[in-house]
Amino acid sequence: MLLIGIDPGLGTTGWGVIAVHGNRISHIANGQISTDPKAKLPQRLVTLDAVLTDLLLTHKPDHGAVEEVFVNANPQSTLKLGQARGVALLALARSGLDVGEYAARLVKKAVVGVGNAEKAQVHAMVSRLLPGVKIAGPDAADALAVAITHAHHLASARALSRI
Repeated sequence: MLLIGIDPGLGTTGWGVIAVHGNRISHIANGQISTDPKAKLPQRLVTLDAVLTDLLLTHKPDHGAVEEVFVNANPQSTLKLGQARGVALLALARSGLDVGEYAARLVKKAVVGVGNAEKAQVHAMVSRLLPGVKIAGPDAADALAVAITHAHHLASARALSRI
């Protein structure tokens, strides 16, 4: 089973694809999608959608997961983040995927063990869980962490369904 995790952002959206074989996970690919800060918002969203659509067609994941929006001090930034997240959700849903959504604190707790982990800690644990991976940047590390979290939740759901 292939999973794609997405850490949405208007400036940079991280993505990561992992394979799940029973309780084992392995790295397939990861990267970051950057949009032109000088472009108008609609064009930036179109760019994000086009690249995500290409990634979904290339990797053909079975499941997807997206990090939930956090509220920050700047309402404009929160709205733009929400719009980028909406594009990510749309791209996954349009591909026919069931989509998991996870709060950043839950992702950090699932991967690092504490909900207030720093980005460097998430990066380090993702590297440990996916030996040999070359992570494209902090947003890609977060996206891989989202995918790993989703893999754990799917495994738990399968185990519970057998009871």
